[in-house]
Amino acid sequence: MTDEAEFVLDTAREQMENSMTHLEKEFAKIRAGKASPSMLGGVIVEYYGTYVPIEQTANINTPDARQIIVQPFDRSSIGAIEKAIMAANLGFNPSNEGDQIRINVPPLTEERRKGLVKMAKVESEEAKISVRAARRQANEEAKALEKAGAPEDDIKRLVEKIQELTDEFIKKVDHFTDLKEKDILTV
Repeated sequence: MTDEAEFVLDTAREQMENSMTHLEKEFAKIRAGKASPSMLGGVIVEYYGTYVPIEQTANINTPDARQIIVQPFDRSSIGAIEKAIMAANLGFNPSNEGDQIRINVPPLTEERRKGLVKMAKVESEEAKISVRAARRQANEEAKALEKAGAPEDDIKRLVEKIQELTDEFIKKVDHFTDLKEKDILTV
């Protein structure tokens, strides 16, 4: 294969890997019943007039599987952090203890677990769409190479490799989704 064809394939692989990385981040936000600092990943705190991620305002720890402890770097910001956790609508009831915020993570109901599985499947489908978009772009670039005079056999091999790559990443997404679904449904 030519250097241009290799470049097209490498670009497609990189875009598909980015889709997987994004899926992993989104799955980390979907809680599976166990307390995790990543559960507060999307919380934005108004801190001295600017909006910053909660990780930049406090240490977040999980002493056990049912609690999250948020210890602000600046004790005067504890109210803003508590307010931000409530506003994030994560289903938590933070308890302000003066120098830290304690969050008891309630066990998931069967209904909530099914809802989380649906969320995971939506994220999974988004990742598949992203992988297919990378395939489409790579195929368009392959056609452009063919118009530019690249040998037809090389282009045919490139298109086959792009499809193999796509199938590989779709399988990864499905496998990752199955693992997350089992994790969510495990009581």
